[in-house]
Amino acid sequence: MNLNKLAALLTLALSCCAAVHAAPLTILVSIDGMRADYLERGVTPNLSRLAAHGARAVAMRPSFPSITFPNHYTLVTGLRPDHHGIVDNNMDDAAIPGVRFSMGNAAAVVDRRWWDQAEPVWVTAELHGIRSGTMFWPGSEAAIHGVRPTLAPRFDGKQPAVARVDRLLSWLGRAQVKPLGFATLYLDDVDHAGHTFGPDAGHTTQAVERVDQAIGRLVEGLAKRRLDANLVIVSDHGMAPVNAGRVVRMDKLLPEGSYNMVVSGPYAGMEPAPGREAELAAALLKPQEHMECWRKGEIPARLAYGRNARVPAFICLAETGWLLEFGDKNAHMKLGAHGFDNAAPEMAAIFIAAGPAFKPGVVLPAFDNVDVYPLLMRLLNLEPLPSDGDLTPLLPALAPQV
Repeated sequence: MNLNKLAALLTLALSCCAAVHAAPLTILVSIDGMRADYLERGVTPNLSRLAAHGARAVAMRPSFPSITFPNHYTLVTGLRPDHHGIVDNNMDDAAIPGVRFSMGNAAAVVDRRWWDQAEPVWVTAELHGIRSGTMFWPGSEAAIHGVRPTLAPRFDGKQPAVARVDRLLSWLGRAQVKPLGFATLYLDDVDHAGHTFGPDAGHTTQAVERVDQAIGRLVEGLAKRRLDANLVIVSDHGMAPVNAGRVVRMDKLLPEGSYNMVVSGPYAGMEPAPGREAELAAALLKPQEHMECWRKGEIPARLAYGRNARVPAFICLAETGWLLEFGDKNAHMKLGAHGFDNAAPEMAAIFIAAGPAFKPGVVLPAFDNVDVYPLLMRLLNLEPLPSDGDLTPLLPALAPQV
């Protein structure tokens, strides 16, 4: 290679790197369990202000199943759970024998084998020289493809929302050669309140108000540091009211010993006991009250679920507001649940985006949460990996690129 050509290539590489690092800080905020209509309760002045100065969606559709880990990984990969491999909060995998993945299994949560079917935003960012910090996010504790965020503390559910905000802000205030280019913030007050008291309870509205105050603290902290960041604020799912009078007892419906329960609640997943598949299928695949059941390969296409090896052999989906349980759980009954049909209005999530990349006062029609990933990659000036997402629904919200 002659020297002139080498010099031209070096100039091009440096210009590309400069373009990446010139992008403003992007912060992805998740308010777990924040149903779309919670924004109408009159207790979210900070979120409303951000929406007015930027863009919001009428609603954002979660992916099925409408639960925490699958949808958080969808938001940062652009892949449906069936494609990124985190198909549930609780999973078995024949390729990882003897281990049950669950949110409470610390060893499994940090095991990259559960996460390596996809590449989240922070991994791609780090590989391109963009430092990232995750103030909690499912997957951030594992070295996915051998890479972790520059800053990624272990999850601490006892840490209040304001403390999480302050810790994130402390990262941004450090004197450092290369500042963070991408960060996440995870807030779970609203989800906890919605489960415990129900979505319509005053306690849940109070939790929404607390989280809104934490968002205000974040915005104020960015302003004090003179950081012109792009904020993308989402939730993973909504919440529906449930009660002890709307429960299908699966253990009374199915032949004893014919199945192994994998997951229960708004939907149920079962594996047949050896030699009992036909018996279990006969009990499940007939018309049922308050639920529909399918073999995993026959789940309706609109749910985009059932092709991954980690999905149980049989899936039953409850009518919204009903629960599918194995055994009597009334003594520990919560009043709110999610995991229902992702098209149900009660499962609708929020989307708000504000910052230099966004036009003010834009209201977008409802869109799928897989579309958040290509937006994040655009904000970071990175080429998105192949995904199920599409930036097109969000283009009306984006300011012209300079």
